[in-house]
Amino acid sequence: MKTLMMLCACAIAIVAIPTQAASNKHKKVYVCPDCGCAADNRTFDKPGNCPECGMALIEKIDNKEQRPSVAILLFDNAEVIDYAGPWEVFGEAGFKVFTVAEKGAPINAVFGQKIVPDYTFANSPTADILLIPGGGVRNAVANPALIKWVQTNAKKSKQVMSVCTGAFILSKAGLLDDLSATTIEHAIEDLQKVSPKTRVVHDKRYVDNGKIITTAGLSSGIDGAFHLVARINGEGEAQAIALHMEYRWDPRSKYARAALADRYLPDFSDLKSMKGRVISTDGDLDHWELKALVSEPNSIEAIADLLNQQIASNTAHTKGAVTLSPVGTNKSAINWKFTDEEGRTWNGEGRIDPAPDQPRQFVVTLKLARRPADKSI
Repeated sequence: MKTLMMLCACAIAIVAIPTQAASNKHKKVYVCPDCGCAADNRTFDKPGNCPECGMALIEKIDNKEQRPSVAILLFDNAEVIDYAGPWEVFGEAGFKVFTVAEKGAPINAVFGQKIVPDYTFANSPTADILLIPGGGVRNAVANPALIKWVQTNAKKSKQVMSVCTGAFILSKAGLLDDLSATTIEHAIEDLQKVSPKTRVVHDKRYVDNGKIITTAGLSSGIDGAFHLVARINGEGEAQAIALHMEYRWDPRSKYARAALADRYLPDFSDLKSMKGRVISTDGDLDHWELKALVSEPNSIEAIADLLNQQIASNTAHTKGAVTLSPVGTNKSAINWKFTDEEGRTWNGEGRIDPAPDQPRQFVVTLKLARRPADKSI
């Protein structure tokens, strides 16, 4: 009996030893966020506020378990998907994500979303990754306090990533000089104007310069975030997270909205004398087809005249003149050719047909195709 009791006691002791060691190992230690105050190197045994700067203490994590941190800049009129999409990716990767705004009051994002920031410019901790969303950035770009905060924190961060028109904030902060960059499709030319020292590209979903990463519009930020997760934790983990999110992430995809063939179609939206709506629009890098139902003008000849004028004078990104060849006695069809800025030849076809069962309305079909000899291999 004594022998049995001794064996049980030894077993209990053996179990208790690692339990107590584990308890000691996981004892929580708190520190001040790395803000530059005198208490940055002190540790505390319970949560609270830093006695030097007043900031909330955070849990210190062992270096082996240190999670990358992400600071998301917020401002009024920020685009929701620009920060929410990457936030989901970084969160799924186990990164510590927090938000920062100039003040502690809720910011008003697009579509009425309100969000309370975790920190303000005055007390925000340093982060490994600084995320700058886009949206309505005009006031943000004109805010000296915001630009200064971006400049200061960009120096401390390991990576800086913009989404969509967030690139304009990076430009204002002087972070895109002598780099390549991109932004949302409709703002590419404007970014080049305000960033003459930057090589602005239209055929990339994201551009990685090492520390500075810019992504194209909206959902492109999700791909940029996956790219960063792959850089930090490996492509396998990024792929696993994408599968869990049911997101089709392809790191080798060359898809970029601004590179699609409709960039060579003229803009008809500013024509006050033409009224209609788009029925369908679809294509890829080498082809495009657009169909529109036009109610004004209400004749084939008048619509054809407007199409000819816009195609001849408003086809963007071309080298040299656009050559038009009207077809048909009533101008109901038109062919045109042009060479784009990269020296590739394109053929265009247009057709105007009476709309079925809709009197005095017309279906306009425009097609573009790059010559096979000029297609990328």
